[in-house]
Amino acid sequence: MALSNDDEALINRKLPKELLLRIFSFLDVITLCRCAQVSKSWNVLALDGSNWQRIDLFNFQTDVEGRVLENISKRCGGFLRQLSLRGCLGVGDTSLKTFAQNCRNIEHLNLNGCTKITDSTCFSLSKFCPRLKHLDLTSCISITNNSLKSLSEGCQNLELLNLSWCDQITKDGIEALVKGCNGLKALFLRGCTQLVDEALHHIETHCHELVILNLQSCMQISDEGIAGICRGCHQLQSLCVSGCTNLTDASLVALGLNCPRLKILEAARCSHLTDAGFALLARNCHELEKMDLEECVLITDSTLIQLSIHCPKLQALSLSHCELITDDGILHLSSSTCGHERLQVLELDNCLLITDVTLEHLENCHNLERIELYDCQQVTRAGIKRIRAHLPDVKVHAYFAPVTPPPSVGGTRQQLCRCCIIL
Repeated sequence: MALSNDDEALINRKLPKELLLRIFSFLDVITLCRCAQVSKSWNVLALDGSNWQRIDLFNFQTDVEGRVLENISKRCGGFLRQLSLRGCLGVGDTSLKTFAQNCRNIEHLNLNGCTKITDSTCFSLSKFCPRLKHLDLTSCISITNNSLKSLSEGCQNLELLNLSWCDQITKDGIEALVKGCNGLKALFLRGCTQLVDEALHHIETHCHELVILNLQSCMQISDEGIAGICRGCHQLQSLCVSGCTNLTDASLVALGLNCPRLKILEAARCSHLTDAGFALLARNCHELEKMDLEECVLITDSTLIQLSIHCPKLQALSLSHCELITDDGILHLSSSTCGHERLQVLELDNCLLITDVTLEHLENCHNLERIELYDCQQVTRAGIKRIRAHLPDVKVHAYFAPVTPPPSVGGTRQQLCRCCIIL
C-alpha cells in the first residue's frame, strides 16, 4: 500500500526522530534508498550515517564507480562497521584511500574481486583503519608482500585474512604478516603457489590461535610444513590441503597427534594418503564433521570402517573417484552413529564398485539430504527409485549414459553407438 503525504506527516508527528531512526536501522540498502525518495524529512532520516553500519553492494549493484564509494564513506563516516565491495571492479586505490580516511572504525571489509587495487590500498588501510578485523583480498592479483608488511604494522587486530589467488605472495610476506598480526584465527591462502614450508613455519611460530587454514593448491607444501602447523596451532578446526599433492600419511599422523579439535579436513587430490593415515586420524579426531577425500585413490573400505567407529559427528563425506570403495564400506558407515544421526551429504561420483546395494544401506541414514552418484555405472534407476521411496526428501544426482543399440540380426557391419555416428 502506498504511503500518502498525510500518512507520512502523521508518522513524523507521532513518532520521535530517535524512534524513526531506530526503525530505519533495520532496513537494507535498497529499502533505505527508496525511503529517501519519499520526502525531504525521510531523506534525512534514511541517509543518516547511523543507518549505514553494514553495507553489501554485491546484492545491490556491483558496477559502482569510485565516486560512489567516496560518497558513501563521507556519509557513513565513523558509523560504518562492515562493507562488502565484492565484485566491484570499478573501485580502485584512490577511492579506497578516501574510504579509509573517512571510515576509520571499519571492522569487516570485503574486496573480493576488486582487481584494480594494489598495495596502495593496504597502505591506506594500515594508516587509517586500526580496528580492522576481517579483510578479504581474494583475487586481488596486484597485491604483493608489501601489502602484508603494511597490514602487520597498522592492522594488528586482524583475525581473518583471505589472500586466495594472490599469487605474488611469498614466505617473506607471510613472515612479516604474522609477526604483527599474531592474533589471526582464519587465514586463506588458496592458490598462493609460491608458498613453501618456510611460510608455514612462520605461521606455526606466531599464530597459536589459528582455527582455520586453507592451503588449497599450494603445491610446494610438504609433510614438514603441515607437521609444523600441527605442532604450533593446536586450536586448528578446519584445514584445507586439497591439491597439495606432495602430502603423505605423515601429515595425517601429525594432525591426529596434535589437533584433536579438527572438524573439517579437505584433502582432495592428495593421492598418496592411505588407510593407515586415516585410521590414526579417525582414532584421535572425534570431532570431525566434514571430509573431502575426492581422488584419494588409495583408500579402501578400511577408512570408512575407522570413520564409522570413531567419528560419530560426521555430516558430509566426499569419496568421489575413490574407486576401491565398495558396498561393504558404505554398510559400515550407514550402520554407525554418524550414519543414523548425522550424515547429510555423501558424494560417490566415479566409485565404480558401488551398486544398488549401497542405496539399500543408505536407507538407514534418515538425515541424508544429498547423494552424488555420477558415473556409478552399477547403480540403476530402480535403485534410486527405491531409496527415494524411503527418503522422499533426499536429492540424488546421477547420470545414465545413452544405451548403445544392439547389433542388427544377421548384420555383418560393426554397429556404432549414436554418439559415434554423430561424430
